[in-house]
Order: sequence, then C-alpha cells, then structure tokens
Amino acid sequence: MFDDILNEVKQALGNHPEVASLSPDQQEALHNAIANHINNTVQNQPAAVSSGGGLLSSLENALTSNSPVTGAVEGGIVSSLASKFGLSPAFTGAIAGALPGLIQKFKQKV
Repeated sequence: MFDDILNEVKQALGNHPEVASLSPDQQEALHNAIANHINNTVQNQPAAVSSGGGLLSSLENALTSNSPVTGAVEGGIVSSLASKFGLSPAFTGAIAGALPGLIQKFKQKV
C-alpha cells in the first residue's frame, strides 16, 4: 500500500512549482516523508478501533474529524518539512490541505 500512497502524494504535489525547484533527491525525500506520515496514520488507526474504545477510540475519532489533534499531528509533519526543505508557507499550506483527503482515501482501503 505504501507505493500507492507514494504515487498519490507525487500526483497531488508533483506539479507544484516549489517541488519542481527542489533537487530530485529532495523531491524524493519530500514525497517519502509525506507518504510515510500518511501510511503510519492509516496503519495505526485500525489498531485504535479494534482495541475497544476508551482513549484510543477517542484518538481515532479525533484523527478523522479535523480536530485539534489532527491539526497537531499534521502540523508537526508540515513544520518539519518546512524547516527541512525551506518550503514557503503557501506550499506548506497546500501540503496541510492535501493530507486529510489523502489519509481518508487510504483509511478506507485498510
């Protein structure tokens, strides 16, 4: 599934001028970092559901409902990428905007 996620990330962000301005190695690192984040989020959510409620269930619900928890998780990856690659606020906003939809798309496949 990781390869599917990576391909979606590349499609979602590949035509952005800031991605094109990065070296091929940096582009690959950026795509992989985002895909890893999505993959980890998607893989960890079913564990929260199957563990039977309580705190883990609440966190799972928070991750799928654009809550402050979701914002913090996604903000962490976005700010990390911004500092690592020197990305502009406009581009990090595009990444943050794309993450929930990509996560939801692959969450349904798990």
